[in-house]
Amino acid sequence: MVAALVVLAWLVVRAAQGPSDAHGGATSAVPTSVDTRATHETTGPAASSGTDTSSGLAWIDESALPREAHDTLELIRAGGPFPFPRNDNKTFDNRERLLPKQARGYYREFTVVTPGSDDRGPRRIIIGRSGEIYWTDDHYASFRRVKEGA
Repeated sequence: MVAALVVLAWLVVRAAQGPSDAHGGATSAVPTSVDTRATHETTGPAASSGTDTSSGLAWIDESALPREAHDTLELIRAGGPFPFPRNDNKTFDNRERLLPKQARGYYREFTVVTPGSDDRGPRRIIIGRSGEIYWTDDHYASFRRVKEGA
C-alpha cells in the first residue's frame, strides 16, 4: 500500500511535466478497447503454453506478469497519468519487427516500472489498436502476447 502511494505521488509529479513525444509521433488517446483488469498478483514467471497464431509469439498469462505490470495495465485502463509522460502512450514503431507488421501508429508503448532501476528500465507493455497486449522484459529483444484474464 505504501509503495502504491509513493508511485501515485510520483506519477502526479511526472504528469505535471506535460506530454512530449520522444519518438517523433503525435500523442493520442489510450486505446479504449483494452480490457486490462488485473485479477490478482503473482511474481512467478509462469507462462501459458502454446503460441498465439496471429502473432507467432508465445503466450504469457496476465496473472504471471509482475505486480508493476498490473499497475501499468490499471493506469492504461484509467487513461493515466503515466510514470514517464514523455515516453508513455506514444507510438511504438516496432523497429525490431518482432510484433505483427502494422501501419505506423498502430502500437502504443507504456513503461512498466522496474524496482531499483535509475531509469525507465527494460520492461514495457505494448498495446495494439485492436486491444492486443504484448509484454517485454528485455527492452524489445523479445515479446510475449499477454493472455488476458488468465
